[in-house]
Amino acid sequence: MRTQAELILEFFDKLKPNWKLPKGIELLFPFENANTKAAMQSFYGKYYADNKSRKLVLGINPGRLGAGVTGIPFTDPIHLKDICKIDNEFKKKHELSSLYVYELINAMGGPKKFFGQIYISSVCPLGFTKGGINYNYYDDQKLYKAVKKHIVEHIARQLEFNISRDKVYCWGKGKNYKFLKALNEEFEWFDEIIPQPHPRWIMQYRRKHKTELLDKMLEELIV
Repeated sequence: MRTQAELILEFFDKLKPNWKLPKGIELLFPFENANTKAAMQSFYGKYYADNKSRKLVLGINPGRLGAGVTGIPFTDPIHLKDICKIDNEFKKKHELSSLYVYELINAMGGPKKFFGQIYISSVCPLGFTKGGINYNYYDDQKLYKAVKKHIVEHIARQLEFNISRDKVYCWGKGKNYKFLKALNEEFEWFDEIIPQPHPRWIMQYRRKHKTELLDKMLEELIV
């Protein structure tokens, strides 16, 4: 039986940057970069070289300072080196969401324990920018229509990675939850969707309540 790491890496290796997008929207596609490939092989080889069932957490889509660079959701180059102990050649910049996520990871006992139970991905497998800033798959109806087929294929494929289907945790209680809920009603992937606040939203708008929100998210994940 192939390991989860092998399945994940194969999936991302087969992604192609040939998506047709509305004018003015650029695709983030780091997977042809040799440093990104090396980082992903090291990361998934370190934490997912098994066949254990894991809970699925879905963010929105990769951002330009996190997975848009490293290829690893919510993991910027600094956390990749300092917490995951994986050296990399990327420019060392923090991603705001990654700061919160790695607090969560450490609170859960560290990366080995966390990633042994959780697989983090995103509703849309590739990210976008518009005018040089992050752009979400749901920010433009034309964009969503253009990428929906990729989203559906992406989620369905990942369920082949021995992912638990009784619950999925959705990071983003607003539009991300709304769109994922509608997709799940159409395709019946999961028994239940648990909406949780998005890490970036917490860091940007609710930082004073960060500890309280982290404890709540931790309590929901450890079941």
